[in-house]
Amino acid sequence: MSKIVFRENEYEVVPSIQDKTLRINLNQNIYGSFAEIGAGQETARHFFRAGGASGTIAKAMSAYDKSFSDAVYGREEDGRYVTESRLNKMLDHETNLLEERIDRSNNPEYLFFTYANTVATIDFSKRYKGHGWIGIQFQLEPNQKEYNRIVLHVRFKQIEARLQQETCGIVGVNLIYGAFYKHHEPKKLLRYLYDHIDKDTLEIDMINFSGPHFSQVDNRLMSLQLIKNDMTEAVMFGPDGNNILPAALLYKKNILALRGSFRPVTKVNIDMLEKSQELFCTIPKVAKANTEIIFEITLENLKAYGDIDEKDFLARAELIGSLGHIVMISKFKEYYKLVEYFDKYTKSRIALSMGVNSLVDIFDEKYYRHLSGGILEAFGKLFFKNVQVYLYPMKDPNTGGIINSDNLIVSEQMKDLYKFFKHNNKLTDIEDYDEASLSIYSREVLQMIANDTPGWEAMLPEGIADIIKKNQLFKDTKISEEVFPYKNVLPNQL
Repeated sequence: MSKIVFRENEYEVVPSIQDKTLRINLNQNIYGSFAEIGAGQETARHFFRAGGASGTIAKAMSAYDKSFSDAVYGREEDGRYVTESRLNKMLDHETNLLEERIDRSNNPEYLFFTYANTVATIDFSKRYKGHGWIGIQFQLEPNQKEYNRIVLHVRFKQIEARLQQETCGIVGVNLIYGAFYKHHEPKKLLRYLYDHIDKDTLEIDMINFSGPHFSQVDNRLMSLQLIKNDMTEAVMFGPDGNNILPAALLYKKNILALRGSFRPVTKVNIDMLEKSQELFCTIPKVAKANTEIIFEITLENLKAYGDIDEKDFLARAELIGSLGHIVMISKFKEYYKLVEYFDKYTKSRIALSMGVNSLVDIFDEKYYRHLSGGILEAFGKLFFKNVQVYLYPMKDPNTGGIINSDNLIVSEQMKDLYKFFKHNNKLTDIEDYDEASLSIYSREVLQMIANDTPGWEAMLPEGIADIIKKNQLFKDTKISEEVFPYKNVLPNQL
């Protein structure tokens, strides 16, 4: 009799929400508090319904009234309640109460945790979709002095408050389960947050890990995972390497964005930034104090040579961060999508700083064939709120002449459209540029670094070369053979 061979693809068994809560409830060491505000007490409810909750839950509370909440956790300086600061105060307060009120001598093996959330679900007019902060502070060893912490921000996409509440409860269970049973695999822990949740119902746009058991976790890589896993469209992180909530950073701010590979960041990038900022600040109500500068790298750029090289990604982030700037990773191939994203968070002025080659790409119809309105629809979205484009010139490698908005090539079909935007002052040439920087190309710098060719240091901002040498960055980098890839932008008088 012949033997039947079963060929199955590998798959992962995902525990149900009840299985997760029951496993935690039956663990005699896990013990803690729940503090939930704004979306019911959905997370605690799952643990109560699973059975055995008395061995897990010390307290479950919900300080819904603002005055009551302020009395417990203190008032926020900005008067808001759905903030990261509020969440952290809740975590600290409830953890301190656990430590004070639970006798360790009777329970020496207890692993304390505090789960908290502060959430605003969708309003009655359905104008504001709802968002919230969710976090857990926990021990993995008895009497662990410094707690581990995971904090994340979510945006709801459902249009019913009840559904958002249910989703929030499931995320909470997944977070608590992941903290205790998947903490050693933070990348997988991220994915597991969506167990039993459709990605169309929830966006996670920020997460930070901290504490002794996450000392080796780079939060910038966790940000990158959010993008790779389609959990969000864009993430930001600061010079300190911690992730930043875009909505909090950009709220009521003017924005100046630079898109590039920054591989590495060069003097031409910095000159472009400084000169664009000077021009931007001549606009009424725009000043350095209320302007955020964003260095944006697209996911497509990170994948330019196949799978994302995390070492290469961190190298770029490290160099930009050393200059004190914020890095943004996005899925926006087109500039108009970037502008749409910024517009969600600010009604102030937006400016884009770019080189001549990038402007030519904007006027290429092939990028807009998926839109019913084609390039006109894209341009309507790009320039609808007086978005300003600052154009950095380029040196013609053949003639040595300067290519700017007056003499660059666009396709024959786009000439009239191009003239319209130029004559309506949507494009501003950067005239006070550093001529020496025009001969700097990042690909050429990369080639020189890889080949140990002397002289590349002078092409980079102060201090950048030292970091590259110290950390041996870009030594194994894949480099395009074409150092000057801008053959289609050579001058042609319009």
